[in-house]
Amino acid sequence: MIEKFDNKAIYLDTAPLIYYLEENPAYFSALKTLFQKNEKGDFTFYTSSITLTEMIEQYEHYLLKAPSINLINVNPSIAKLAAKFRSEYGFKLPDAVHIATAMEVRVDYFLTNDLELDIVKGLKVITLTNV
Repeated sequence: MIEKFDNKAIYLDTAPLIYYLEENPAYFSALKTLFQKNEKGDFTFYTSSITLTEMIEQYEHYLLKAPSINLINVNPSIAKLAAKFRSEYGFKLPDAVHIATAMEVRVDYFLTNDLELDIVKGLKVITLTNV
């Protein structure tokens, strides 16, 4: 599955990032490979600036300094799209913003551990169990 990401734009939800930084034993092996491939330039990670609000302070330095993760600020277009996803799917604000950001950037895949996000039309969700 990891080779499927080569030369693609991958949206990085907050949970996989935290699992990687905390070396979560259930996911770390696969995530380590993914992050190494990302750092080599095999594919591009994107995430929203809202990820900073979901991370504990000790990890924010990683996100702010990681050259291989593109941090996307919330703009009016993303905010409007997030409002649409909140209304249409009943998502909480952070999930709606993540999805809207992924759609705005036009990523190829959305990497998450949130199975509920798979219902969004036009978004190819990949969960950590499938990596």
